Amino acid sequence: MTKRTARALRAWPGILRKDLLTLAADPNGQAGRPRWLEWRPVIMVPLVMLAVAVLIVGTNQYAFEFGMGIQLGILFAGIQSVAFVAALYRPVPAWWASMIGTVMVTPFAANAGLGDPYPWSGAYPWSGVGIAMQAGVLFLLALRVRPRIVAETLTITLLLGLACGASTPWRSANDIRLAIAALVLTAVVGGALRGLVVVRTKLVVQEELTAEERSRRTLLEERNRIARELHDVVAHHMSVISIQAQVVPHLVENPSDELRENAEGIRRNAVDALTELRRVLGVLRSEDPLPQAARHAPQPTLDRVDELVGNARGAGVEVTAETIGEPRPLSPGVELSAFRIVQEALSNAMRHAPGARVRVEIRHRASGVTVRITNTAPDRPAPPTTGAGHGLLGMRERAAMLGGELATGPTPDGGYEVTAILPAPPIAEPAGSAAPADPAEDSR
Repeated sequence: MTKRTARALRAWPGILRKDLLTLAADPNGQAGRPRWLEWRPVIMVPLVMLAVAVLIVGTNQYAFEFGMGIQLGILFAGIQSVAFVAALYRPVPAWWASMIGTVMVTPFAANAGLGDPYPWSGAYPWSGVGIAMQAGVLFLLALRVRPRIVAETLTITLLLGLACGASTPWRSANDIRLAIAALVLTAVVGGALRGLVVVRTKLVVQEELTAEERSRRTLLEERNRIARELHDVVAHHMSVISIQAQVVPHLVENPSDELRENAEGIRRNAVDALTELRRVLGVLRSEDPLPQAARHAPQPTLDRVDELVGNARGAGVEVTAETIGEPRPLSPGVELSAFRIVQEALSNAMRHAPGARVRVEIRHRASGVTVRITNTAPDRPAPPTTGAGHGLLGMRERAAMLGGELATGPTPDGGYEVTAILPAPPIAEPAGSAAPADPAEDSR
């Protein structure tokens, strides 16, 4: 015997004690419970009916065939019936109760001398009632515990049954083989069903994790796209700061050294910031699928909404556009976000609502701009789409970035509506500011 085998044999008593001497509802020591147990109240109905049948048949057999009397017959049959039901809640304690009942009834079975007057009885403990009770308990136990515990309980059940049956008259060896086959098959089927449930549960968990990871990746991709687009906006402002700082000393007669030094510091910091922006943009655009010319094109504004409407009409969509209020200068970030929201909403309407009429409304207010895109119900089913869309997610991120709100949802007539409220305080144009450099040029 090798040392490894010896260590394994010495460890088995501790393993058996840990696996079988427990009152836990979940002997596996794992958090949670199988989902099928949510149907336990429904399962209890047929289970109690079977337990009542075991109680009636077992009481009759123990009281009259084994000569126990009514009181002891009801007691031992009741232990088996209760163990059958309790296995759904406490599988290992229920199995121990069935084993204890088997040992306690054995002396009465040995004295009874079962034989031909009751040919259906077989031989104790694997008579008709014994097989039904132990098979049921093993099946419910196998549905709840790990395969190792099933193997341990099955082995003990078979050995204890053979030991108890040694003192009772067996009609034939076929009775033994039939009883062993029934118990083994029951335990194997129960274990296989549990394995199937475990695999499906893990699959569901993995799918949930995959969906969560896909959602997180989609969010990061959309934020990456927004960051790339806003780079030129930030570069524009930094360019203005750099130029204005460079001009300041020339606007003052006999500027002091401190003024020159501070203006030069501002210009130098602005240039450094532009350099860092170009580095970040290089990382963001390293996997950008857009062509080189498109990457450096000026970012769109609300002035180009008419182009979107014209393109949609060219694709056969009935689109109406309306501007309410007096348009005023907006910050580049608001202009870009409003344009992208209109663009994405039009794309979604064309993709998911074929044949619908679309209305685009841009409302200018003192506190900001409101963009509202609605479409009527489609007149035909939409073609199937592949992949996860980023549209609503991107619109929501753009609105949140500006401190605005986005509301989406179906309309009473079966259409769909997208409303974005983007705050846009008035822009104060600095007096005497020089013309800014082309932001697309700075982004290069």
